[in-house]
Amino acid sequence: MTNPAVFWSTGWSAPVQRPSEGFEENWSETGFDDQSVRQVVRVDGSGDAARIRLSNRFGTGPLTVGAATVALAAGGAAVRPGTVRPLTFGGAASVVIPAGGEAVSDAAPLRAERFDAVTVTLYFPCPTGPATFHAQAYTDSYRAPGDRTTAADGSGFGERTRSWYHLAGIELAGDGASPRGTVVAFGDSLTDGFGSTAGADRRYPDALAERLAAAGREWAVVNAGIGGNLVLNDSPWYGEAALARFERDVLDTPGVRSVIVLAGLNDIGFSEVDLPTYKPAPDVSVEELTEGYRQLIKRAHDRGVRVIGATLLPFKGAEYHTPRSEEKRAALNAWIRTCGEFDAVADFAIALASPDDPETLHPAYDCGDHKHPNDAGYRVMAGAVDLGSL
Repeated sequence: MTNPAVFWSTGWSAPVQRPSEGFEENWSETGFDDQSVRQVVRVDGSGDAARIRLSNRFGTGPLTVGAATVALAAGGAAVRPGTVRPLTFGGAASVVIPAGGEAVSDAAPLRAERFDAVTVTLYFPCPTGPATFHAQAYTDSYRAPGDRTTAADGSGFGERTRSWYHLAGIELAGDGASPRGTVVAFGDSLTDGFGSTAGADRRYPDALAERLAAAGREWAVVNAGIGGNLVLNDSPWYGEAALARFERDVLDTPGVRSVIVLAGLNDIGFSEVDLPTYKPAPDVSVEELTEGYRQLIKRAHDRGVRVIGATLLPFKGAEYHTPRSEEKRAALNAWIRTCGEFDAVADFAIALASPDDPETLHPAYDCGDHKHPNDAGYRVMAGAVDLGSL
């Protein structure tokens, strides 16, 4: 008698970035030394086993992880008693990840249900150097001295930030389960969730996952947004360009079937404001952006992945709204709606525009900066996606 096949499906992932100051205080530039970091994520899927993916993509030297565990979260830095599972890497309790490399753990037995909060705790026994991370997690990560990987009590984790460190993905599996399809939400801070309530999982990809679950669709949604990300240029603060990271963050995602692309607002807007972090900031044309979109579409279609184009939200009143940037937004949105090159369109611009001025974000959906939605606005964005298009 043969054992049934075990299929691994994406439970959660986040695109990684080079160490930087980011939007809020974080630990990426100093890294870690004889410290444990406990990180909390919400998984979109269920399974009887879990494994994690760690990244040292932007490390300057080998990264030593002395111990790692996975568990079900119990609020804050605490975990549910009896759920802590040690993780191994090729059977070993520790792993050394070369600069630029990744490591995937062995499977650990852990029963997780859809939308459970899961913790991953990593112990770094020696200096890591600057840490590969994801800047805008919008949920707390915790730090403690020494090896606290097996501690269920969160009281020892006295420090916190809102970023994820070295953790790039969690995959789930169940005996005999079939592989699930995955939808990747790809873009900048509008996908990453800027303006949503921290710790509440109210970004638009979260709301889309909840819509799919309510409709009985066994599809995972993963968030591949990076705040400040650009389509055409790398940024020291806001990640590799969309064109450069598309394969790693979208096409290599297990089970990917479709991608929602919402990108270009920063390419249009950065050149309108002279700020140190808004660099590089060339005057990007709509033609250059549409060519970038065409490259993404072709690469996705070559891999059998559907592409949903999303229109750029109104942003009058934001720091880089000018007549020139508004003209570019309108032209790019018109192309997204009419080019016929996408498999479908999610018209976020119409869904969130003020009824009094289509260039302005609806006041009920504005987080306060006239550019990013609040929780209600992100729910409206999720509602504007045709589930059948996925």
